[in-house]
This record gives sequence, C-alpha cells and structure tokens, in this order.
Amino acid sequence: MTQAPVGFDLDMTLIDSRRAIMSSFAAVGAGTGVAIDLADADRRLGIKLEDELAHWFPSNEIPAAVALYREHYAKVAGELTVVMPGAADALAAVRAAGARAVVITAKYVVPAKAGLDGAGLAADELYTELHGPEKAAALTRIGAEVYVGDTPADMAAAKTAGAAAVGVATGSFDAQSLMAAGADVVFRSLREFPSWYETAC
Repeated sequence: MTQAPVGFDLDMTLIDSRRAIMSSFAAVGAGTGVAIDLADADRRLGIKLEDELAHWFPSNEIPAAVALYREHYAKVAGELTVVMPGAADALAAVRAAGARAVVITAKYVVPAKAGLDGAGLAADELYTELHGPEKAAALTRIGAEVYVGDTPADMAAAKTAGAAAVGVATGSFDAQSLMAAGADVVFRSLREFPSWYETAC
C-alpha cells in the first residue's frame, strides 16, 4: 500500500548549510558596507532570503543584495555545505515504505537543487521559496502525512496542514522551542527518524 508523502525542510534539516549562508551574509555586508549582525541572522535561519535582508536594507536595495548573496553562495556552497547525519537514511526509509520524499524549502530553486546534488541527496519533488503558511499550503496540496524541519515555523506549518510535526534540533532552535511550536516529536538528528517512521506510519 502506498504511503502518503513525507515532507522535509532542506537547510539545517537535510543539509548543513550554515557556514555557506553566514559566509554569504558576511560577503553582502562587506560588499555594501552594511553591518549585518550574523548572530542575529542566525537566530532567524530558515526564513526567505528576501525577508532576512529586509532586516538590513530598505526595500529598493534588497534585489541587489539578493544578487550579491546568491553570487557568493554559488561560489562557497559546494565547499561549505555537508549532508546532515542520517539524512540519506531518512529519505531511504520513506521510499522503502512506498512514499515520496518531498523537499519543501524557503531556499531559491537553483541553490536548493545544488545543495541536494552536492550532498548526494535527491527529492522526489521539490518546492522552493516557501515559508510558514506557504509550506502548510504545499503540505496540504500534496497530502503529506509528516513534515520534518528544524524551526518553529516548520512545526506550525505541519500542524496547520494536519501532518505529524517532526522536529530535528539541528538548526538554530532547541528541542524545547520546537515542542512549544507544536512538534509531535523532536530528534537530536535524523538518525532517529527511520525507526520512528517505521512504527508511526
């Protein structure tokens, strides 16, 4: 029997892209003279690039900052991005159950595909530039049974969509924050996901 799709966030869930992201924000700051507080940006890791840059630039300057960020990110992502422990096995467990592994991310499509390729991972479907309620809409549209992510917004999106909210405390938010946002279960890493999925779904 075919299982319902399982959704996964990308950054800090399937891939560890923190160093590439922070390097790119630093490059934007250096290139524009704007003092971007990297620690502050890190606390919001997971939102859309444009929304983060809106904390530092007026609206008319955001497109140029986005372009500068993406130019730098393309140069460093391969070197500074690694696969999260257990990510490949988590995707394999979903497919072994006859379900589709769907990646739903706030990331732009080009770096999202490059990040997956570089980590040796593949998505059965890929939805990009979505965050918060937009993720919930995508999860609802595909009939997802589970959504796995590292942010409170991911947990809220799963609950809104009627999917099990699975948190991984591998990003900028701890287990307590994820549980407070509605997580049904929180793992220290995706290594714990396959055994849970086998019994829960």
